[in-house]
Amino acid sequence: MADNNQANLLQVDWSAIPSPDDDGAADHLPGSALASMPLAATDGTSVDLSALDGTTIVFIYPMTGRPDVALPDGWDMIPGARGCTPQACSFRDLHGELKSAGGDHVFGLSAQTSDYQKEAADRLHLPFPLLSDSDGAFRDAMNLPSMEVEGMRLLKRLSLVCRDGKIVKSFYPVFPPDQSADVVLTWLKAN
Repeated sequence: MADNNQANLLQVDWSAIPSPDDDGAADHLPGSALASMPLAATDGTSVDLSALDGTTIVFIYPMTGRPDVALPDGWDMIPGARGCTPQACSFRDLHGELKSAGGDHVFGLSAQTSDYQKEAADRLHLPFPLLSDSDGAFRDAMNLPSMEVEGMRLLKRLSLVCRDGKIVKSFYPVFPPDQSADVVLTWLKAN
């Protein structure tokens, strides 16, 4: 792994990063029932998204960076890769408004382990847990968009709004990531 052009995880020049194209990989998700399986959460619990009542917001991301660990070589130039920390912070900053607009549950989800994710959840002071799909079972069951980077199979960035275990809206691709929560909030208020 090597250093990237933009080392600051929070302050990103989005104009210098390629935006992802809509490859249709999430077109099948609206109307789908969520797969019933436990996902490890950073708060030490296990969450089955399909069993949650009400409105659940899940923002899905490739991987959070850590100040002490270099991102994969060329990370900034992989369309849709950069921006997990700003995306998580956008959901943190609008958490109260998302709840007020009807979001009963908010989660982040990646292929990283809960141990790795816990560092980001603590450092960023997230008021919601991050979920781990480190074995790829949820990804495979839902046929979620993914990508291979340096031998890792990572999830592509998208956001889901679910009601009573069923996906009612998907946002894909997501760019820029720091606007993700705003887009979801606007949709929630209108729907």
